[in-house]
Amino acid sequence: MRLLCVADHIDPLVHSPAAKQRFSDIDLVLSAGDLPMEYLGFISSSLNKPVLFVFGNHNLEHVRRFRRWGLSSDAELGVITGGVMTNFFGSTYIGSRAVLRKGLLIGGLGGCRRYNRGENQFTEFQMFRRILVMVPRLIWNKIVHGRYIDILLTHAPPRGVNDRPDPTHMGFRVFHWFVNTFKPLYLLHGHVHLYDINAVRESQIGSTRVINVYNHWVLEIEPPAR
Repeated sequence: MRLLCVADHIDPLVHSPAAKQRFSDIDLVLSAGDLPMEYLGFISSSLNKPVLFVFGNHNLEHVRRFRRWGLSSDAELGVITGGVMTNFFGSTYIGSRAVLRKGLLIGGLGGCRRYNRGENQFTEFQMFRRILVMVPRLIWNKIVHGRYIDILLTHAPPRGVNDRPDPTHMGFRVFHWFVNTFKPLYLLHGHVHLYDINAVRESQIGSTRVINVYNHWVLEIEPPAR
């Protein structure tokens, strides 16, 4: 199975009339944030594949549509369940949710550490609360599927892993707790821009591969045994 992962930057290789041919073997698309919804809509319509996403700390024009009771007058553009919009521009929001797609259990945690009180920025405790919202579904996954989660899609990285020391790009310590407790195969994130082609994209926390998917990254993964 091949996953197209995008984050932080509109890549001309993806935003291209040749995208359908270039990524014809893609099964699923994951967006780790800081991208315009119109870009995700282009990917969705070009590849005709499921697109799952979380918000980062930029390109937040539509973020309020996905918060309970935050629907705007043009909410008919998306799909609403339980008072929350979940699908927009052909893309499915998975912030603080865990879903099953293409045989993979995928959870999402958007936003970054609070550094200037901007929108979609969180303290460690606030991010922990967002994780707790997911826990019942993760336990259900373990009972039904034999595992908690396969992929955790975040915007920010874990603290000390693929992050940077400045306040804007520090990762979350609580992600270490998540990884050690629920043991996803992968944690995919963005937020830290990689301008050097030799920059490190991949790290490891225990058995979990942590990958910075800045720009675009194609991940090959074996579907878990059912």
